[in-house]
Amino acid sequence: MKYSSLVGRISGETVSAWDIHYAACAAQARGEDAIVLSIGDPDFTTAEPIRAAAVEALAQGDTHYTEVIGRAALREAIAAKQRRLLGIPVGAEQVAVVAGAQNGLFATALCLFEAGDEVLVPEPMYLTYAASIQASGARLVSIPQPAEGDFRLTAEALEAVLTPRTRGIALATPNNPTGNVYTAEELQAVAEVARRHDLWVISDEVYGQLTYERSHRSIASLEGMAARTVVLNSLSKTHAMTGWRVGWVVAPPALIGHLENLMLCMIYGLPGFIQAAALKALELDETVVGEARETYRRRRDLVVRGLADVPLLRCKVPEAGMFMLVDVRETGLSGMDFAWRLFRETGVSVLDAEAFGASCRGFVRLSFTVSDTELEEACRRIAGFIQRLQRSR
Repeated sequence: MKYSSLVGRISGETVSAWDIHYAACAAQARGEDAIVLSIGDPDFTTAEPIRAAAVEALAQGDTHYTEVIGRAALREAIAAKQRRLLGIPVGAEQVAVVAGAQNGLFATALCLFEAGDEVLVPEPMYLTYAASIQASGARLVSIPQPAEGDFRLTAEALEAVLTPRTRGIALATPNNPTGNVYTAEELQAVAEVARRHDLWVISDEVYGQLTYERSHRSIASLEGMAARTVVLNSLSKTHAMTGWRVGWVVAPPALIGHLENLMLCMIYGLPGFIQAAALKALELDETVVGEARETYRRRRDLVVRGLADVPLLRCKVPEAGMFMLVDVRETGLSGMDFAWRLFRETGVSVLDAEAFGASCRGFVRLSFTVSDTELEEACRRIAGFIQRLQRSR
C-alpha cells in the first residue's frame, strides 16, 4: 500500500540514536546493573500536592471534554507565569494549552510554514526539530555552531544561510544538548534579522527556569519581537511531569486561533484532571522548580568533579538544564562507538550527541536524571573504561 510523502519527512537518521537508550532500559528490565544517563526524564516523582489535585478532580467526576486550548483558569495562570518570565504583557488570549512542548512545536510549524519555506535552526538542536518542521512541508536549514566556538551563535553564521525563502527561525534557549543560555547579544542578533526580514521566531524555553550562572531572557521581550515570536514552554522538566504531557504556546491571538482549529483536529483538549494538576503545579511553581534547579546544579557539579581528572575526556559545563556534553574525540572513537562500548563494558548508557547535529560529532550527552549515588558510580565506571581503553591502545 502507498503512504504519503509525510512519512519520509518525519523519519530520519536521528531515530537510531535512541537504540542505545532502549537497550539500556531493556537491560534494566531484565534486572541487569545498568545506569541510564541517555534520557532527560527526572528521577523524582511529581510532587504529592500536584498528584493529589488530579486524584481529587477524578474523584469529583472531571472526566469529560474540556476546552480545546485549555480551561480559562489554567490559561490565566499560564499567562501570569509568562508575564513574570518574559517581563512583557501576556493575556490568556495569547495562550494555548497543548500536550507538551513537542506537540506545541509540531502544531506551530503546521500553522506557520508550508512547502517551499525554509526555517533556520541553530545546531546542535533537539532530535525532533527536523521532523516537526519538515512535517509542514518546509525545509529545515541548519546554522552550524562549531564546538571550537563553544556552540555559540554568531550573526555572521545566521546571515550566511538566509535566502528569499526563509520564513522563520527556531531556537532553544537554554539549549539541549549544550546547556548554553543565549546571551543578550545573541538574542539581539536573531531579533534584528527577524525584524529586517519579517520572520517568525519559535523560542523553545522549556529549560528557562533551570539556569545556573547565566539568567535566561526571552527573545519575545525584545523590542518589536512579541508580535512575531512563539514561545514554547512546559511543566515536564521543571516540575518533573514528563508523563503528564502538559505544555503551552504563547503567541499572538491570531495564531492561537489557528492553533485552536488545529487542536480540534488533533487532541481535542487535555483531560480535565490533567489540567487540574497543571493548575496546582503553577500555584506551587518556584517551590517545586527551585528544588529541581538546585538538585540538577548539585549533580552537574558532581559529574564535573567526577570526570575532571579522567584523561581523554573534556566536559562542557552547562549553564542550564539537566544534560552535559562530553568531548570524547581524544579517545579516537566516534560518539556512537564510544557510547556503545561504554554501555556494553560498563552498563552506563549515554547518547551519541551527533544525533543533535554534525556540530556535536565526537561528543556524547549524559543526563543528571539519576541519584547522586548512581552518578558517582557512573563516573567511576567511565573512568575505569577510559583506563582500560588507554591500556589497549
